[in-house]
Amino acid sequence: MNPLTVLRDSLYFFQRNLGQVITLCLPLVILEAVLQHVVNKAVGPNASQGYALVLGLLVYPLYTAALILFLDARSRGESPSNRNLLAHALMLWPRFALLAAISTLLIVLGLSMFFIPGIYLTVVLAFAEYNLVLRGQAPLTAIKSSLIMSRGHFWRIFVCILAVMAPLLALKQLSFSLTPADDNALISVALESFNSFLQLFLSVVLFRLFMLTSENSDS
Repeated sequence: MNPLTVLRDSLYFFQRNLGQVITLCLPLVILEAVLQHVVNKAVGPNASQGYALVLGLLVYPLYTAALILFLDARSRGESPSNRNLLAHALMLWPRFALLAAISTLLIVLGLSMFFIPGIYLTVVLAFAEYNLVLRGQAPLTAIKSSLIMSRGHFWRIFVCILAVMAPLLALKQLSFSLTPADDNALISVALESFNSFLQLFLSVVLFRLFMLTSENSDS
């Protein structure tokens, strides 16, 4: 399970299926960016972080669950419609939102404790969403399963997350620093949507790792 191979295979899949990923996820990503922009303008950037987390719990579970379901279907050679994927994702929303809330709280607390615990939790909780969506596990069970699955694979997961997120976060910082986003709502929403959509690639990478880890566990 070479991280470079995982990244290469994931990039190939992302490119091959980019069209449906766009139509499936981008509208919800844009909706999330619009809501965050409205809240940011209403309460100010310093006070909007908590609101942004709440808004994320409303929209993020929908497009992420739909994407995970799509990845699983395509891995089995199926071509589900966006309507069916979103309908299934909507049914999963309550449990997924609870899982996202618990995971986010744990990671934020970890980051506040000298940063490293937050990084550790980000890695060991990486498979929780996939356990919930694909294995039908309850939030706490999905977290426990992710902790177990990540044993022996910590550094592979860490390298893959770092390889994806480091350049994407740098790109996000650069794009906002070069553009007067605060003065133009359209530009602000467009940049936030663009950067958030690119970060969906991490879900593809983690799905690939999840499948490989599951295969190793079953063999």
